[in-house]
Amino acid sequence: MPNIKLPTGGGSPTRVVSLVALVGVLIAISTVAVSSCSVTVESGYMGIKTTKFGANPGVQRAELGPGFHWEGIGEKIITYQTLQRTYSYTREANPDGRENEEITFSDVLGLPMTADVALTFRIREDKAADLFATWRQEFNAFIDGPLRTSVRAAIARETEKLPVACNAQQSATPNVQPIAPGAVAGPAVAGTPDSDDCPGQLIGPGRQIVLQKAMQALQREWAPQGLEIIRMEWVGSIRYPETVLAAIQSRTTAEQNTRAALERVNLERANAEARIAQARGQAEANRLLAESIRSNPEVVRLREIERTLGICPLSASTCVVGSDINVSALIEAREARGGGGGG
Repeated sequence: MPNIKLPTGGGSPTRVVSLVALVGVLIAISTVAVSSCSVTVESGYMGIKTTKFGANPGVQRAELGPGFHWEGIGEKIITYQTLQRTYSYTREANPDGRENEEITFSDVLGLPMTADVALTFRIREDKAADLFATWRQEFNAFIDGPLRTSVRAAIARETEKLPVACNAQQSATPNVQPIAPGAVAGPAVAGTPDSDDCPGQLIGPGRQIVLQKAMQALQREWAPQGLEIIRMEWVGSIRYPETVLAAIQSRTTAEQNTRAALERVNLERANAEARIAQARGQAEANRLLAESIRSNPEVVRLREIERTLGICPLSASTCVVGSDINVSALIEAREARGGGGGG
């Protein structure tokens, strides 16, 4: 029989290394292809797909829930956060934004003001695609653009109905009436309305009323579009014009000085009335005493006896007390009997 040689297994080391390298490259290419052609939608977000081809190009109104989704040719998936979110529009940089996003507005006279505002909201899961289809902006761009513009407009519409402060628009001469005796004057409060002609002001309770009405307007505007406005609040105080603050301080100081002066006048008036009442009482006492003396002359003799301690005759013009008379003992005895009176 002829000798037949079977092939031995295995190959050269170079060939094995090349094969392993090829497999690694294929795996890497597959990984890149998968990562570049797919999007993972996290919990609390909804995916929105847009297409350039097909029977219905554009924004697909069916939202993609959390999970792994493929992007085909001509398709793109973006994510919209549907969790409740609080975003702060502030002058200073914060985690929400590095640029100046303060809200600007003015009062009824056009005085400019600025403030920081925090807005709490959420997007309905079944309205994320519709909202994106309307504005065609990604989530962060939507917050910085259309939503911020709407917040500013809603606040401005309300602030333009009110003065920044009633005191800042009236004369620097305070309209203060004299305080009745015994009345207690309350402290002057900066920015409080002086009359019914000034029902509200931004530097007082009006600033919260304005914010509440602005939030209600935002809710009416955005609810049909799927954006729920939950809360809106000032971050810190409104930055009022310096001229307004100076005018309010000047007027408040004038009011306080006038009230202090009126209190001093009323105090002097009360003291004078007290002295008059005391004098009238003393005069009435003197009148009654005089009538008593006129009707009973013995009262005078009794007073004289009390003053002389019974030692000297009432008819004597001069009275010498002997050395055997203890005047101190007589006085003490009289006082012990309740006699009182001067010597």
